[in-house]
Amino acid sequence: MMAESKERPCEDLPEEDPEGQFPPYLTKTFQFCGHKVKICRCIGDNLGVSAFVWDCALTLCQFFEQEKMSFSGQSVIELGSGTGIVGILATLLGGQVTLTDQAHILKQIKHNLSINLAASGGYSATVRALSWGVDHTLFLDDYDVILGSDIVYYPNDYPHLLQTLRHLSKKGTTVYLSSEMRGCNVTRRFHEELIPQYFNYEIVHRNEISNINVYKLTLRSEEACEERSMQGKPE
Repeated sequence: MMAESKERPCEDLPEEDPEGQFPPYLTKTFQFCGHKVKICRCIGDNLGVSAFVWDCALTLCQFFEQEKMSFSGQSVIELGSGTGIVGILATLLGGQVTLTDQAHILKQIKHNLSINLAASGGYSATVRALSWGVDHTLFLDDYDVILGSDIVYYPNDYPHLLQTLRHLSKKGTTVYLSSEMRGCNVTRRFHEELIPQYFNYEIVHRNEISNINVYKLTLRSEEACEERSMQGKPE
């Protein structure tokens, strides 16, 4: 079961800001899978939605705990890492993890990695900028696991996100997406209409209180994708 502390001013200040002058950080400690994960949120630094720990991220972490998951020996990439809580937990669960987000978010991710992995012994992770549909081809296309929490948000981003997921996936890749089913149904459309064009999908976890689904995706065969594409064409 998830445990968390009250949020308070962060005592672990970034190395580039030892005096803690600006921007301010708030910290909260969460516990999943026997690991304590301390998350500092950089507020007042124009990070927008990336400066929050969203319920979708916590739900995905709870799913890891429920399933007693291990990423030992697996190459893992997280999209839209934000505070980094999901990617950090995946690292502590043994994964060789690459955490990605827009360039201006990386400082927050790197800081949270440093305070969680410094004393963990033997764990390491990589942080890289990634713009979906723009520079995704600079990344490998053979990850074992792809993670994302609350990244199915802006409909205009859906084609770029889908393109990125397809590039990063191989036969045998498992994708876990934790998504809030918002009232306008566009999120459901992404998962149940766009995703099936290229991926098999199933709901593997449901948070009823927060209306969040965790989807498990695996890449469809080329033949299946072509058949589905033909079925969608008008005669």
